[in-house]
Amino acid sequence: MAKTLDSKTLARIAPKLAELSQQVLFDDIWQRDALTPRERSLITLAALTALGRVQQLPWHIEFALQNGLAREEIVEVFTHLAFYAGWPAAVSALSCLEEA
Repeated sequence: MAKTLDSKTLARIAPKLAELSQQVLFDDIWQRDALTPRERSLITLAALTALGRVQQLPWHIEFALQNGLAREEIVEVFTHLAFYAGWPAAVSALSCLEEA
């Protein structure tokens, strides 16, 4: 599996994408009051898992931990998703938890 780009590498490779990611996604969307950062992390982990975007999961798992999710809760999210997103998606997500 290819390594996820960190913000500095992304900025070097695709400066405009890095700028948009920071300004629109993290400085705007993630800061909106309707959902807490914890809730946004739950949604993001679920979406990435369901879509099979496992390359992005290790970074978002760490971010979810910073946003107040416990490791046990993340395991439960992936377990729950096995029935909605598929067993392979859940197992792949769990393997990313070990990397994080």
